[in-house]
Amino acid sequence: MSRNQLLPREPSPRGPADDSGCPILHVDMDAFFASVELLDHPELKGTPVIVGAPGARGVVLSATYEARRFGVHSAMPMSRARRICPQATIIPPSHGKYSEVSKGIMEIFQAITPEVEPISSDEAFLDVGGARRRLGSSSVIAELIRGQVAERYGITCSVGVAGSKFVAKLASRQCKPDGLLVVPASAEVEFLHPLPVAALWGVGERTEQALVRLGIRTVGDLAQVPVSTLQREFGAAGAHLSALAWGRDDRPVVPHSPDKSIGNEETFSHDVDDPEVIKRELLRLSERVASRLRAAGHVGRTVSVKLRRSDFTTITRSRTLREPTDVAKEIFATSCELYEAAGLDRVRLRLVGVRMENLRPAATATRQLGLGERETGWREAEQAMDKAIRRFGPEAVRPASLVQRPFGPMDL
Repeated sequence: MSRNQLLPREPSPRGPADDSGCPILHVDMDAFFASVELLDHPELKGTPVIVGAPGARGVVLSATYEARRFGVHSAMPMSRARRICPQATIIPPSHGKYSEVSKGIMEIFQAITPEVEPISSDEAFLDVGGARRRLGSSSVIAELIRGQVAERYGITCSVGVAGSKFVAKLASRQCKPDGLLVVPASAEVEFLHPLPVAALWGVGERTEQALVRLGIRTVGDLAQVPVSTLQREFGAAGAHLSALAWGRDDRPVVPHSPDKSIGNEETFSHDVDDPEVIKRELLRLSERVASRLRAAGHVGRTVSVKLRRSDFTTITRSRTLREPTDVAKEIFATSCELYEAAGLDRVRLRLVGVRMENLRPAATATRQLGLGERETGWREAEQAMDKAIRRFGPEAVRPASLVQRPFGPMDL
């Protein structure tokens, strides 16, 4: 990829924007899961591609911009995505690949500055205020990041540069895909006020409807409303919305924000009442959660299961273990006990989930063996499985009971 391709598509005719007061970057990968899949399917570049479980009740995890032009977006039911873009290629997700690329991208960020706050596997905030003396201006650092991501992984990212996290995130969204947008401190109001009010953090569908009823459609409209009026209508959130409308957001970049929990859940392709099938899915989920725990360097003490009935009633059960663990065998055993204790034998389930909570760094956790108790070796065995999966893919090593299944769930 040439240097010119890494520059913003439409440079300002007034010259480079003043980024001297803009230490915050929001870096967001473009159609991340789909972009990673295209590395293995270069023949599909430039065509509509959707990543997600292909079943009727699956959802879209990611879509190329060619598919998005038809209205496809993440979290859309796969059945609707197929209707509006029937020519799209559907690719089942490969979570292991995404985790590996995400880890490498975060390492690029960490090499720039220790002030990195990951938001998800494909986006993060960076405070580069301390790195500018060493590497150059904020926009130069943003181009450096974009170039390294493209060179190392062959995918693109968009970067917003601003004086606050809120404005930087909006800027990265505005310049997608494969763009860079600097919003100088002096131009924040000019940038914000034409945007739809739904662009503000905290404005969901209901809040947007309430604002529109008051005649507030843009951020600029909101900025002109007295704070007292907004507080009367929306309580404490009113003052927050007013501050955002004027670009006031003093939240710092918080590096290494610890995970509060790690979990996965699956929706069956049709409702299931067979305990053996449900337990096989609990095993698969336990394997995935344990692998994610080890990859993150965590162990957890509390196992939680989520069981959603066919009528959408959701039941959760949890249990705190004597010792923290990242071993799938232990997580699975506890998950099965919680399922059995829920009294849902032969009850039709639509979804099951497994989650580990009460996390702590694995390095700080020690296992107390009882008198005469021996190490089982399960953790070491599962670590060896992790290595095989990273090298050969997610299907390389699996428990025997998961090799053949009558039907499969759909990743959410």
